[in-house]
Amino acid sequence: MHRCFDSQAAAVALFCIVAFSIPATAQADKQQDANPNNSSATSDSQTQNGAAKVPATNPENVGKIDFSKPRPSFPNMFAPYEGRTLQSPKLDNSPRIYQLIHDGKLMLSLNDAIALALENNLDLAIARYNLDIADTDILRTKAGASVRGVASGLVQGTPGGGIGGFGSGAPGAGAGGTSGGAGGAGTGAGGLVQSTIGTGAPVSSYDPSISTQFNVEHGTFPLANTVTTGVAALQQNTANANFDYSQAFATGTSVTFGMQNTRQTSNNLHTALLPVLNSAFRFNVDQRLLSGFGLGPNLRFLRIAKNNREVTDIAFRNQVIATTTQIENIYWDLVNADEDVRVKTRSLSLAQKTLEDDKKQVELQAIAPIEVTRDEAVVDSSNQDLIIAQTNLELQELLMKNAITRNLGDPEVASCAVAPTDTIVVPENEPVFPTQDLIAEALSHRPELAEARIDMTNRQITRKAAKNALLPSLDLVAFYGGSGLAGVPNPLAGTAGVPITGFGDVFTRTFNNTSPDYSVGFNLNIPLRNRAAQADQVRSELEFGQAELHLQQLQNQVGIEVRNAQFAVTQNRARVVSARKGVDVAQRTLEIEQKKLALGASTSLQVLQVGRDLAVAESNLVTATTAYAKSRVELDRSIGATLVNNGISIEDAETGQVHALPKMSGVATATVQ
Repeated sequence: MHRCFDSQAAAVALFCIVAFSIPATAQADKQQDANPNNSSATSDSQTQNGAAKVPATNPENVGKIDFSKPRPSFPNMFAPYEGRTLQSPKLDNSPRIYQLIHDGKLMLSLNDAIALALENNLDLAIARYNLDIADTDILRTKAGASVRGVASGLVQGTPGGGIGGFGSGAPGAGAGGTSGGAGGAGTGAGGLVQSTIGTGAPVSSYDPSISTQFNVEHGTFPLANTVTTGVAALQQNTANANFDYSQAFATGTSVTFGMQNTRQTSNNLHTALLPVLNSAFRFNVDQRLLSGFGLGPNLRFLRIAKNNREVTDIAFRNQVIATTTQIENIYWDLVNADEDVRVKTRSLSLAQKTLEDDKKQVELQAIAPIEVTRDEAVVDSSNQDLIIAQTNLELQELLMKNAITRNLGDPEVASCAVAPTDTIVVPENEPVFPTQDLIAEALSHRPELAEARIDMTNRQITRKAAKNALLPSLDLVAFYGGSGLAGVPNPLAGTAGVPITGFGDVFTRTFNNTSPDYSVGFNLNIPLRNRAAQADQVRSELEFGQAELHLQQLQNQVGIEVRNAQFAVTQNRARVVSARKGVDVAQRTLEIEQKKLALGASTSLQVLQVGRDLAVAESNLVTATTAYAKSRVELDRSIGATLVNNGISIEDAETGQVHALPKMSGVATATVQ
């Protein structure tokens, strides 16, 4: 009696596994060949070998691995089943910042500040990861899985410049600015609802699936009836080797192929064959004809994921614009604070000089000692103003260093002062652009509007899929199969014949159409009342209408922002002109008052008062100039021209490697004191 499984059965099982795994491997190899730039295998080996393999200037994975493509099965057939361990982000500052430190000062131009921010700013570094995260959604939906959604909100964790604040993060929830803004698959932002994005008929997996089953069983079964078997206890040894292959396609088609193989021996005296070899196969095809039919419903997740990848690109561009705007504002706040310290220093110097002169006059008994007391009070007040200005300057330096570094705790960076080397240029004649032209430019280039338009595309895809899901489920179902039987005639049962002992003979009988099994038919499923699908379909229509109104609202808001930015430039330019005249008048008044004091026609107190008026006028000029600079920055942002007007490369921002310095407009080199 045979108690062990025939070695031919094991060979058959192994053959089936290898034979049906070849198409999947070949498909992966073809995808890899179609993309020779895919460096996933190389990058993964670099990850395993250590951090030294990765260039120090590009700590993120952007541009290294295309996560929208699967890992190839060749030459490592286990690669699709191995996890990827990515490197931790680099937390060191880029070398550029150390090249700008001289004699304990960070000599910083606006161009350098923007370049350092592109390399080091943590808001950008966090947002940069979203590009790869969106690629993983594409890879996921290629297999028929649903989209997880992408981040379209801004990361605002850098304080200063009028954006963010101490302890404040992104306006959305979660790291990476993962708010549910327009275009993503979140819960919605700005009052919008996105809960039906991706609604439609169920989508099966497009990744082929292979399953095998192999087992050996021994059983002993006591019998009350010995007529059918001839023995009181039936003993059986059974070996099974089964194989199944399944795959779905974007047309709404699903195919499965299954094969079962059994070898059985027993002590049954009446069985005709011993051992008994059974083999059977079945090939099934299921084609959806109504709900879930066609490429539209079945590729909706992939199309939404690709659109969301565009949203991520636009959102990152918006992040670069926002960060650039913030850095510019911080820079002009720093220039303001630096100029204010100089103004307060000159005011204190005038008060101290007046105090020293009056002390000499008191010694000569030319004036009363009360004048010295008054002078000392003015000196103390001016000194207080200077201390406030100096601490404000230190804060602005800290905010700037935080915005352009990854590691603020670096001793060399932390200990150095920041000296801005640029100043704003106020042109003699302000360029005049028609408002409608600026609004038209904004409508074409504002990232928020581009995101909203792509969101409308995703909603249109969902509308069609939700309408298709209303239909009943009607499937064309067909299968074809066959079976075979073989074995050795059992002499104890009186069976005679030619012995057929191998699975090769069984397979021949299974596939030679001598024992066919086939069927064709339809499966129809009609959900009565269909309320859930009706609700989803109507909801998708309502959300689409809501999004249309939101897009129009955004366009109206953009028009208001552009007009307001124009008004601010005009107003702040007028403030600069007025402040300049105020400084000229105060300067001439001080000179006249000092001459009158020399002739005895004025007092020291009057001179100090006029000197304080000059300091106030100079502070007003500094404030007005800073406001003008910021209004220019806001005008560029409002029309979506920040990157173009200032020569900022979005490619450099994506990689974190600046190959060419930005060329910030409207600035000139200042004299550093």
